[in-house]
Amino acid sequence: MIAEIPFWQRKRLAEMTAAEWESLCDGCGKCCLVKLQDEDTDEVYYTDLACSQMDTTSCQCQSYSNRQQVVPECTVLTPDNIDQFHWLPFTCAYRTLAEGRPLPSWHPLRSGDPATVHEAGVSVARRVTPADQVPQQDWQEHIIHWVL
Repeated sequence: MIAEIPFWQRKRLAEMTAAEWESLCDGCGKCCLVKLQDEDTDEVYYTDLACSQMDTTSCQCQSYSNRQQVVPECTVLTPDNIDQFHWLPFTCAYRTLAEGRPLPSWHPLRSGDPATVHEAGVSVARRVTPADQVPQQDWQEHIIHWVL
């Protein structure tokens, strides 16, 4: 018997069902970090500040189903807009597959365990602070280089 080829290896992003698309998220939390953009160069800088809705231990959104109502600037990735987000980290499964790279062994779809993203040190779990605990004028002091 031939093992079935996993959907992420046989389908393009635009061909995936909503459930398949959602399952690509590894739960790292990097997309939920506050990012600052240089007005002159358009370069994007990550901070160690997380969206107020992120559980900083699990990296899960506490308001996922209605996140755009709670946080209007929340980024919602779709197959149609994925190319617009050049700032996605190199490890992001959406970016990985869009660039034709294979999912890493720590990805929950490969490992079968959602904890492997944390065990591999890829997630931001326990390394970030909720942004609403830091005055916005101080956010620049929180720029980091360990995300990518």
